[in-house]
Amino acid sequence: MNFEFATAQRIIFGTGKLKELPELAQPLGRRAALITGTSAERIGPVFQALKNCGANPAAFSIRGEPTTDRIATLVQQARDLGCDYVVAFGGGSVIDAGKAIAALLTNTRDLMDYLEVIGGGEPLTKDPAPCIAIPTTAGTGAEVTRNSVLQSPEHKVKVSMRHPKMLPTVALIDPELTLTMPPEVTASTGLDAFTQLLEAFVSSKSNPLTDGICREGLEKASGSLQHAYMNGNDIKARTDMAAASLFGGLALANAGLGAVHGFAGPIGGMFEAPHGMVCASLLPAVVDTNIQALEDRDATSPALEKYKEAARIVTGSPNATPNELLQWIVDCCMQMMVPGLSDFGISEDDLPAIVEKAKCASSMKGNPVKLTDAELAGILAGSLHPPVDGNATLYL
Repeated sequence: MNFEFATAQRIIFGTGKLKELPELAQPLGRRAALITGTSAERIGPVFQALKNCGANPAAFSIRGEPTTDRIATLVQQARDLGCDYVVAFGGGSVIDAGKAIAALLTNTRDLMDYLEVIGGGEPLTKDPAPCIAIPTTAGTGAEVTRNSVLQSPEHKVKVSMRHPKMLPTVALIDPELTLTMPPEVTASTGLDAFTQLLEAFVSSKSNPLTDGICREGLEKASGSLQHAYMNGNDIKARTDMAAASLFGGLALANAGLGAVHGFAGPIGGMFEAPHGMVCASLLPAVVDTNIQALEDRDATSPALEKYKEAARIVTGSPNATPNELLQWIVDCCMQMMVPGLSDFGISEDDLPAIVEKAKCASSMKGNPVKLTDAELAGILAGSLHPPVDGNATLYL
């Protein structure tokens, strides 16, 4: 039993915890780079709280996915303004941008030198600037991961800047911040959280510590995702989903992911599509293909038993089978109106290029079984359109 586990230096979780931000920020530096989305109504109180505690914040916004060019521009602006630490307040894209900016404030080589796949993949040589990550959605767990996912429009792909030192100084999770998420965002982010938990649970890189975190997260997500979707003001459901998102981030940062996210990166770079919905579109076919491949080629794999265990967790039935897990996933996707990949402009003609890019994705390395090109293409073909009647046997 050999493994390691790394996470943010400090995790603070609970309703109303945002009020602790001034106390947390004050000792970190002279001037904060406040990385946010575009909602002035939400940003105002955070900006004012930082200003009142002497953080002298400089605000920078991220609209949509952070691109490599946008990050390079913001880093230079933050340096010019004397920012020496980062507060990232927003969804996963904002937090990924914040982590990248914190790393590049102190590591001054060109961004491309540090990027995986399309760049040099060089390690950081200096500790990043301090970073407080405050999620306002419940999905990515980016507040406790060691990478930043950035979009390169030039290469039409999403890639990571990754290093253990990129873990935030403080992860501040306040479930009250997620109460304003509309149903479609609740669905997209929540299904991403569920996918991350399941992929990390069955990953070939999993370990006993991440397994325990995933079990707890799968129970919370399966018990509360639909409640949060139906009633956004349900604070218990929102708290469970914030925890599930956090647990997914903790697990994936230490156990990796799988084929769903192996595909999601290239698709996100090639097409305008919300990451969580892409993951949800792919999840049924990936689960089905993995189960069949394991049964055919590696019937003694621990991952096969974990799929059975996940089925028991999400259904509450002690005798649940992997096919019942698959049916639960399909039912959930149908309830939340998850589209097929074709809704994002993907056609059969695009599948070979997506397969080739996905084979190079780092997430694919954690998949519990190595999938053939035909299996990968079959996943994409089976995900182009959702099952009309919600019948999981359509994937079998």
